[in-house]
Amino acid sequence: MSKQLVTKDNSLIGASYSLGVVEQRLIFLAIIEAREQKTLIEAGGVLRIYAQSYAKQFNVEKHTSYEAMKRAVEGLYEAGFAYSKIDERSGKIGHYKSRWVDKIGYIDDLGCVELVFASDVIPLITRLEARYTEYELKQVVGLQSEYAIRLYELIIQWRSVGRTSQISLVELREKLGLVDEYQRIEAFKRRVLDLAITQINEHTDITVEYEQHKQGRIITGFTFKFKVKTNKRNITAKDESENSDSSTIEGLNDKQLGRIARNPDFMAEYNHLVSPTSPAGQSQQAWEFEMVNRLKKDASQFNKRPIREYLEY
Repeated sequence: MSKQLVTKDNSLIGASYSLGVVEQRLIFLAIIEAREQKTLIEAGGVLRIYAQSYAKQFNVEKHTSYEAMKRAVEGLYEAGFAYSKIDERSGKIGHYKSRWVDKIGYIDDLGCVELVFASDVIPLITRLEARYTEYELKQVVGLQSEYAIRLYELIIQWRSVGRTSQISLVELREKLGLVDEYQRIEAFKRRVLDLAITQINEHTDITVEYEQHKQGRIITGFTFKFKVKTNKRNITAKDESENSDSSTIEGLNDKQLGRIARNPDFMAEYNHLVSPTSPAGQSQQAWEFEMVNRLKKDASQFNKRPIREYLEY
């Protein structure tokens, strides 16, 4: 099977925007489809993302994937991004705003989302020259935090040197699409930065750490250092599928643990373990990811009933 590559102009990699996990995944799949149909997309053609494809790529149930895609349609239609790019005529840097799509909708009978990229987006994903970043889709499949996906992209464009330049806290927040959220640095580090770093280190081809920069006692920015893992066969959602030989607590595999985490009784009994404002408290996918990891690391905290009982629903 050929590699599925997500390729973006660095202007788009460094853009400022806020998209949820599902919205970003739709963009990934649409970019791959667009580059495979270059002639069509240059004419502003329609791209279709099928629930079956989404389910296969991100290891989720087909009906779950379609419902998630349908919910993402409105958010993606309203979403925009801000970016900087050198003007071809003057050679000066221009600052622009654009929407992601001109049109987007879903077709129930086909189980797909249909979209047309905005005209400003097309050259940023298809007509690429010297300054672009490319990575395999499988590297972001296991990332359940929208901030982890964005941070991976921001870091990986520095692959040739293994460290980013210093990025200010203000700029980093902008690029991650944070406006009023997590204003306190403690909350920003715990709920955004540290969570993203943990997921990147566990699921992608790089290991990342960051250095804080301060003025007095105030954190003003960060530098990210990273190394490419020597074992390039990284864990992805597909590796952890039902066919995997690896096992977890009490002989349960990751797919079974996911069913447990989605059990309404389990959710009601252990909802107190996460903050309502955390990613796991706001997204079912993030909840499932968090609970599966907790079950694998320390199942003793889930002691209200035998774990296997939650499979019986």
